[in-house]
Amino acid sequence: MPHKFPNDFLWGASISAHQTEGAYKSDGKGLTVQDTRVRDNHEIADFTIASDHYHHYKEDIQLLAELGVQIFRFSISWARIFPNGRGEVNQAGLDHYQDVINECLQHNIQPIITLNHFDLPQTLEEIGGWSNRETVDAFKDYAITVFKAYGQQVKYWLTINEPNVMLLVDQKILGKQIPIDEKYQQFHHLMIAEKYAFKLCHELVENGQIGPVPNISLVYPATSKPLDNQASLYFNSVRNWAYLDFSCFGRYNAVFSDYLKQKGVTITFAPGDEALMKENFPDFIAMNFYTTVTVEKPTDKNNMTEGISDQQSEDIMDWGFYKGVTNPYLKKNQFNWTIDPDGFKTTLQTLYDRYHLPIIITENGLGAKDDLTEDGKVHDPYRIDYLKQHIEQCLEAIEAGVDLFGYSPWSAIDLISVHEGISKRYGFIYVDRTEKELKQLARYKKDSFYWYQKLIQTNEIPPERR
Repeated sequence: MPHKFPNDFLWGASISAHQTEGAYKSDGKGLTVQDTRVRDNHEIADFTIASDHYHHYKEDIQLLAELGVQIFRFSISWARIFPNGRGEVNQAGLDHYQDVINECLQHNIQPIITLNHFDLPQTLEEIGGWSNRETVDAFKDYAITVFKAYGQQVKYWLTINEPNVMLLVDQKILGKQIPIDEKYQQFHHLMIAEKYAFKLCHELVENGQIGPVPNISLVYPATSKPLDNQASLYFNSVRNWAYLDFSCFGRYNAVFSDYLKQKGVTITFAPGDEALMKENFPDFIAMNFYTTVTVEKPTDKNNMTEGISDQQSEDIMDWGFYKGVTNPYLKKNQFNWTIDPDGFKTTLQTLYDRYHLPIIITENGLGAKDDLTEDGKVHDPYRIDYLKQHIEQCLEAIEAGVDLFGYSPWSAIDLISVHEGISKRYGFIYVDRTEKELKQLARYKKDSFYWYQKLIQTNEIPPERR
């Protein structure tokens, strides 16, 4: 007999504003850090036009309705609402997202809105970004504005996308490196901003539900050596649990706190921070998952030869992310990501066992170089295989007792990747443009579109794995 998902399971698809919208200066929008950052590779597409979702949102949402999704996760560009990050509200920006929400609801699609997805307004970056406490206050005002504007219609909200990845892979996401002491002060400010979002959503949105949205990659030790196990313990704590322990328990993770102590990092608390963090909590956890990580204790003299207590400025995340161990039991895709569907189930079980909150997957997908045929087809069996394996593990996790209530993979439409441009495609819907040539930006349904459509219609997948 085939596996079958619960009847009320939510199927969706996800995007972010800066990777899809384009129209980067249209209708009063201010610049963001993604608009101004210097690209290492000038041969790839930037975000000025992206997939032009800003002008194609009706077509894109109609295609999602045809796909059959019940939810659509997208982010609001903070700089469309507050061009300067704070101060005067841009009514054209508010109106645009109201139109997007109305279009979703017209097609019986429930929006899930991310408040901020890597695109901090540039004017706030110029005063220090998340290092400056004023950015927390600006975020608070922004959150109040959008909760009041859309809270009557939108019940599901996400806070700040992948704050762990934004800080831990700062060079990739933000285009700059952050000193370790400043990085973890930013951590505190990001988490306090999130706590304000929890509080305000519950105050301003009737029956509102809100959750954090970290990128979680379970960390394996490379061997059974005790020091490799210790490395995975610290890496898991710094990479994953520090953020969710703050969100869900209102505390600094003990192993993370020891790591900060050993690195000589002291976090400055503002008055009221401790009470805020201990009194405001999420309703669910949104999890982005692509892969797992395998680490060992570094042996290079420049990489913590004294272990975790080493006082060098290098962050544990640097050697964990960029010098992690290749896991011989896992395959890699063309962009060097390990594929680990079994680890997906383990991660879901670990997450639920630790926090015991409902979980929704808000990113999971395969980036690949798709080809559009002359007759307007995109054959992507590799993406179907990836999704099938991971969705099977979602169902197995549910059957194992995990309260998983939705799956909204990355991504709804093709979008711009920071380092690979439009060549690295994730969408169910192909956007016909190249790195430099916009063409007509026409939309085409991939084979994976039809596969996912059938899955949503039947709510079941075959039990055997390919």
